Amino acid sequence: MTQYLTLARAAQLLGVSRHVLQKQIHDGRLPAFDGTVSSEDLLQLYPDLAIEEAAMPEAKPFAGYGLVKCGRERILPPKEMLSRRLVTQGTELAELRKHLARYHDLIEALQAKVEALATAAPSAGVDELRSTLDQGLAAILGNQEAVDKVEVMDEVLRVIAARVTVRPSGHEFLVEGAETVLEAALHAGLAPSYGCGNGNCGLCKARVIEGELRQVRHFDYPLSAVEQAQNYKLLCSHTAVTDVVLEMIEARTPADIPEQQVVARVKAVSPLDDRTYLLRLETPRTSRLRFLAGQRATLAIAGQHAHHRGDFPIASCPCDDRNLQFHVARAQAEAGNAFAANLFGGGVHAGDTVDVWGPFGDFVLRQESPRSLLFVCCDTGFAPVRGIIEHALSVDVAPAIGLVWAATRLGGHYLARQGRAWAESLDNFSFHPLEVADAEAAGVAAVTAARQVAADPQDWDVYVAGPPGFVGAAAKSLAAAGWPPEQIAATTT
Repeated sequence: MTQYLTLARAAQLLGVSRHVLQKQIHDGRLPAFDGTVSSEDLLQLYPDLAIEEAAMPEAKPFAGYGLVKCGRERILPPKEMLSRRLVTQGTELAELRKHLARYHDLIEALQAKVEALATAAPSAGVDELRSTLDQGLAAILGNQEAVDKVEVMDEVLRVIAARVTVRPSGHEFLVEGAETVLEAALHAGLAPSYGCGNGNCGLCKARVIEGELRQVRHFDYPLSAVEQAQNYKLLCSHTAVTDVVLEMIEARTPADIPEQQVVARVKAVSPLDDRTYLLRLETPRTSRLRFLAGQRATLAIAGQHAHHRGDFPIASCPCDDRNLQFHVARAQAEAGNAFAANLFGGGVHAGDTVDVWGPFGDFVLRQESPRSLLFVCCDTGFAPVRGIIEHALSVDVAPAIGLVWAATRLGGHYLARQGRAWAESLDNFSFHPLEVADAEAAGVAAVTAARQVAADPQDWDVYVAGPPGFVGAAAKSLAAAGWPPEQIAATTT
């Protein structure tokens, strides 16, 4: 029997981007029915699918400084969860066999009655009924139709990972290994409501509409009797046993995320090149910074707020909320950023305590836009861009991604290997590094390069980040090139 799958589910099974399937639909090669596609049509489009290979897909990892979700391998669930899912599937199979046995008994009884009627009162109608039964049974027993590979793959994937569907957004993600639902949602690039992530605040509670969750971590937050009756669960303390439908609050805009203050520990300070440091901060398990990719935070050495404070874009993805990354440039220290000056002066070390305020800013991914993504950045403007790109790859929202990175000094692409790795490992990703000494000239040159990537401005959203002179020049050049203002987002670094 033909099975109908959502595009997200079909993409997961086939190991392709959702946008690949959307293009097949747009080109008329893959029929779609109310946002779903049939297993039969998928097999016609991908006739060489191998169940053994597709059942445990391994996304192609790529080299570079840090990996995003698309570089992770599938992780088997713990044996008790695997056993539970197998029991669930075994129960479904047993029920199906019972139904088949009942249908078999019904057909045999019907055959016997038809034969009795044919003997007692022969007629053309009875003969036709007997002939229909005989021919139908012969066709069923003689049917050598191949097994639906997509259906088999879907059943295997249900054992390996549970699927979560979110209402009202319609987002889908997989819960793999021993992940909680909250962790899986963050890894998938979603922005659920949560606070501590440790079972204390209750902000991550969501209503389970269908399916079964199981508690895997202790929590202290007391759900009310009404919440329990309505099947509310804490996502930070539960994992999915079966496929699940949740009613869950998600942040859609920066206004949906409150300003927070957390105390983090310096995990490492390491040079990216002779003028740029990578600062890694680790937040406590009970107090994490909730933010959208591309936003900023203010940092200060604990107890030294007045003299060692600085504002920086967050260079990491919200999917790893405990590990915050920042790209700190010597140019920022020279421009008066007190925290950057302290870091380059040797005043920030691993183990130090840092106060973090944020998030701030609206330079974030427009996740609902169907357009491709074009990033035009200069120097440490790559920091917020990196976070947004990782987030975009996690949620698989863009048909194509272009990155134009201008540097105002020789060798200033301090993470060029990351850009090259994305371009080498991901379909429809292009990386174009430029070196132009003057920031304003770099803005013009970067847009010129961007026009080679984006033939039609109507099809691309542009994100511009860098020094003020670069951003101003790039914005003017984009406007002159006919880019709609509503498709341009910009921030200075």
